[in-house]
Amino acid sequence: MSYNINDQLDYQSSYENSLNNPEEFWHAIANNFWWKKPWEYVLKYSMSEAQFSWFKEGKTNITVNCLDRHLEKKGSKTAFIFEPNDSGQDSEHITYIDLYSRVCKLANVLRKYGIKKGDRVCIYLPMIPELTVSVLACARIGAIHSVVFAGFSSGALASRIDDCSAKLVITSDGAFRGNKLIDLKSIVDESLRSCSSVEKVLVVERTFQNISIVEGRDLLLRRELDLVEENCEPELMDAEDPLFILYTSGSTGKPKGMMHTTGGYMVYVGYTFQNVFQYRENDIYWCTADVGWITGHSYIVYGPLLNGATSVLFEGIPSFPDFGRFWEVIDKHKVTQFYTAPTAIRSLAKESLSWVNKYSLTSLKILGSVGEPINDEAWTWYFENIGKKNCPIVDTWWQTETGGILISPLPGITKLKPTFATLPLPGVQPVLMDENRREVSGNDVSGNLCIKFPWPSIARSIWGDHNRYKETYFTAYPGYYFTGDGAMRDEEGNYRITGRVDDVIIVSGHNLGTAPIEDAINEHPLIAESAVVGFPHDVKGNALYGFVSFKDGVENSDLKTLKNEINQFISGQIGPIAKLDKIQFVSSLPKTRSGKIMRRILRKIAEGDFSNFGDISTLLNPEVVEEIKNNSL
Repeated sequence: MSYNINDQLDYQSSYENSLNNPEEFWHAIANNFWWKKPWEYVLKYSMSEAQFSWFKEGKTNITVNCLDRHLEKKGSKTAFIFEPNDSGQDSEHITYIDLYSRVCKLANVLRKYGIKKGDRVCIYLPMIPELTVSVLACARIGAIHSVVFAGFSSGALASRIDDCSAKLVITSDGAFRGNKLIDLKSIVDESLRSCSSVEKVLVVERTFQNISIVEGRDLLLRRELDLVEENCEPELMDAEDPLFILYTSGSTGKPKGMMHTTGGYMVYVGYTFQNVFQYRENDIYWCTADVGWITGHSYIVYGPLLNGATSVLFEGIPSFPDFGRFWEVIDKHKVTQFYTAPTAIRSLAKESLSWVNKYSLTSLKILGSVGEPINDEAWTWYFENIGKKNCPIVDTWWQTETGGILISPLPGITKLKPTFATLPLPGVQPVLMDENRREVSGNDVSGNLCIKFPWPSIARSIWGDHNRYKETYFTAYPGYYFTGDGAMRDEEGNYRITGRVDDVIIVSGHNLGTAPIEDAINEHPLIAESAVVGFPHDVKGNALYGFVSFKDGVENSDLKTLKNEINQFISGQIGPIAKLDKIQFVSSLPKTRSGKIMRRILRKIAEGDFSNFGDISTLLNPEVVEEIKNNSL
């Protein structure tokens, strides 16, 4: 069994082998990694009980696979190129031996203050090297890391600390974000007023602003690192020992602490990084996500390091100091694989192409998209202007719960199709389900997307609430993992994600996915972005309400004409049944920090229910909610 998929024939044979002999398939893949002790069995599972065990009794440590095993041949190779927020500052090249030393020293600090295997450590840091070092240091000693995006409020941080009973917090004095200076330490101080489990706070000095230090609790990390050794013996972990807890955004209800374990996650993200991004020695890979999200965990930290890759670690934002920052960084470091979100692509596509044309971008080989379905207009702009029509786009579909990419094109292997995630990776068995809980056979069909067989990086539980895990993902379609997404499968077997199932609206008996409608709207030359939700209608049952934002610089448009044009676009691409009954023009759409549109809020506004929007403090732009509410139709 080859670790790499090289061509179409290899994909077909690998995929068929993974269906026919899944345990043999994953056994061979897992053998590419270091294990202190081999596993007793590859897989035991129960879909009905949501119980999964991969490589049980196999003993390893994921940091040995990320660091130690590379040191002899790649110790002097760059692991991370740290690109700071300020483009005028020098980049920092961190070699594998340097990263190993930093991880061991921080791991020794954690051990010094009583952190041991199974303890939870909350990490609340900006995108600086200490963030990746902290993640790996926890894994080194068997502590369970829980990274919280350093843009969440004190209340959101406190709820996550409380839920996992974190014993220690790692944070920084502050963070640079564009031209803003953010006081992270005060946010941590506020959150800990209501948290009783935290014993120590380690503070990284990044901005060197004045901060309060709580005696007996707060410690400056720089001073602590000077007092410990550079070597740290790794904790031996069972494949099923917890590795990390990562909380979903909590757009509905209490945030879910998805718990991932060591062995299966390691095997799957290492395998998928190599094959989806076709990484080769001397490539420079860049994922623009934050480590506070699953994309950062899997495809900034673990996946690249498991493959001995060199990655860019980016502290900044795409619009600072100007809208050419992404493209400047690509040219500066000769980036070969570039992985970003449709939200970023759309926002940059709104700007003048002069920001792109200043740069050659000739080093690029592969482009990637992650976080939500990418619309046709954004896909085409990305392909033509950034990839110069030479770079395949891997439009990846996966979730926090899945741990790694499940459906994606493979560069040079899979035929590209804009807006389609295309084909499942080996080992992944997607199916579409109808309203009677039966699999939909054949092609050119649609349904609810489920997975019928476990894969190694599937989340094992929701921390502290396995029944919620089982109820959420395994009861709607007994015997299957329910993704919560709708999808269509075209005549060639390619999958297109049509959006969350709760974003499928039944209008006059027709099931309408919002994603294709939004795609049609977004093709209008004056429109930047849109979100479509349903609202009650006396005749249709539900009607469609569109929230639409203009591209920058669009002013004084004839709104009545524009509304007619939008519905003509929709009618032409989907049909008259999908026309919008209401169209509200907005300055921007409410989004989570990861770039997802908060449709829960838009649905309430469309329904005229302004009673309780829940916690909106963690939104990227909470102020826009009041604006949209006040101008609702």
